[in-house]
Parts: sequence; structure tokens; C-alpha cells
Amino acid sequence: MKEARFDFVPVALLAAVALAALALIGTPSTWVTLTVAGLAMGLLIFIMASGLTLVFGLMDVMNFAHGLFIALGAYVAASVMKAMGGTLAGLGPAMLAAIAAAGLLGLAFERIIIKPVYGQHLKQILITTGGMIVAEQLIHVIWGPDLLPLQRPEALRGAFLLGDVALEKYRLASVAVGLAVFAALALTLNRTRLGLLIRAGVENSEMVEALGYRVRRLFVGVFVAGSALAGLGGAMWGMYQEAVTVAIGAQMMVLIFIVIIIGGLGSVTGCFVGAILVGLVANYTGYLAPKVALGSNILLMVIILLWRPQGLYPVGKS
Repeated sequence: MKEARFDFVPVALLAAVALAALALIGTPSTWVTLTVAGLAMGLLIFIMASGLTLVFGLMDVMNFAHGLFIALGAYVAASVMKAMGGTLAGLGPAMLAAIAAAGLLGLAFERIIIKPVYGQHLKQILITTGGMIVAEQLIHVIWGPDLLPLQRPEALRGAFLLGDVALEKYRLASVAVGLAVFAALALTLNRTRLGLLIRAGVENSEMVEALGYRVRRLFVGVFVAGSALAGLGGAMWGMYQEAVTVAIGAQMMVLIFIVIIIGGLGSVTGCFVGAILVGLVANYTGYLAPKVALGSNILLMVIILLWRPQGLYPVGKS
């Protein structure tokens, strides 16, 4: 059986967008700064969206409470960083705490709220939305309604100067973490036995069960992993903004859904390319035409869907 060839057309689209922006901006140093900022923004969105695209595309679960895990990760990271004095030594524990807290909440959420409504999309939307509203009020009770600062460590402040180009340290770190998450997900899903079982369970769960594997446990693991990634993304996004509010998750959900739809439901590769495309377009448009920046990603989604209705990388091709 011939192995499907990788589709390079969406990647070429990324390059075309970047080159078109270079021609319109005119100044190479400004273009490089905007491009790195767009990559950082896009990869942070990818970290948050990758978990939902797995849950949505592979498990057929419409979890509208995904923003809750983002918010929890941000709040937990802010608390740990404050306790550790905001130093670089506290960064690792803060990220790990955000991942663990979001993962544990995801496990409880799946067992208590999602499990009774598998296969019932309308009920999933209603119950996850209600669960998010209740949980957001609990966050208010625990952390209070006020904005919570999430300062970056001193080592991640400032920028590297390469001639006229200023590259922010935190944005470069965000790019590195985003690429590492994508590589780990791609390798796990495409090159490991676990990934094979997950994808086989999606296609024919009865056959996988007949071979002695517990498909439901695999899917619970996917849900927990997706929640943990949302917690990591929320912590990093909160540090990107240097402030956390309870609405941080809900605010990101619009961009996350745009990325998932653009990329193709369930496609990690599509989510990756779509997130970078959204980040680049948002930064380029914000510089060139600030008045249309807010609607630029909606317009991008419409154009992509008119071109490829199933997204850049439909799940069968990713």
C-alpha cells in the first residue's frame, strides 16, 4: 500500500503570506520582528488548541468548557510564581503545576460531566457550557475577582538585538516550547503503538475492544492530555500577557475554534499550520491595517473554508 504524500500546499500558503507581508511592510527588520511575534502567538494558540482538536476530532466530544482548563492553568501558574518570588527557578514548577491541575480537573470533568453525554452533541454543548460557568465562579471564590499579575522571570524579559531586529526572549522561548509540543504530539500519534491504538479506536472501536484493549481508557487519557496541554498553554499565555483574569479562557476560545476549523477537525498538523497562519495574519494585519485586525481571522477562516471546506488537513490526511 502506498503511503500518502504530505500535502505541502498549506505550508506554501504560509510562505506566501509571509512574503506578501514583507513586500507590503517594506522594512526587513520590522518584518522579522512581526514574524517572530506571529509565530510565538500562533504556537501558544496551538498549545491550547491541540488538546481540543484531539478531543473534538478523535473523541467526537464538543467540549465548550476547554477555556476552563486554560484559565485554571494560568491561575495556578500565577500562584506558584508568586510563591517562588517570580524567579526563573519557579518557572518549571509553575508550568508543571498548571499541567497537573488542568489534567486532574480534566479527569474529573470527563468522569462526572462528559461521560453521561457521549454521542449527544447538544447535551455536550449545554452541560460543558454550564460546567464552565460554575467553575469560573469557583475560581472567583478561590482567587478573587481582581486581575492577577503573572510576571515573567527576569531572564525572560527584554530582547536580543541583531542589528536593527529586536527579538523578545519570551517569544523565542514560546516558539521553542510550541515546536516541542507539536513534535511530541506528531511522534506519539504517528510513530507509537499508543497513537496507533488511539487512531484505530476512532475508526473501529469494537474491533480494538475485541483485541483486548480498553478504548474508553485510551480516550480518557486523550481527554486528560488535552486538558493538561490547555493548562500549559493558559500558563504561558498568561505570562505572555503578564496578567490573568477568569475570562482568559473564554477570550481564547474564539481563536481556538477558528484554528481547529481552519486546520481540519482532529488534525494535529492542521491545527499547527492553522495556528501559525492565524498568528501571522493577526500580527501583519495589526501593523498594516489596525482597523480591520479584529475581523482578519474571521475573514481568513471564510477564505480557507471556501478553498478547502474540510480544512487545510482533513484528519484522514494528517
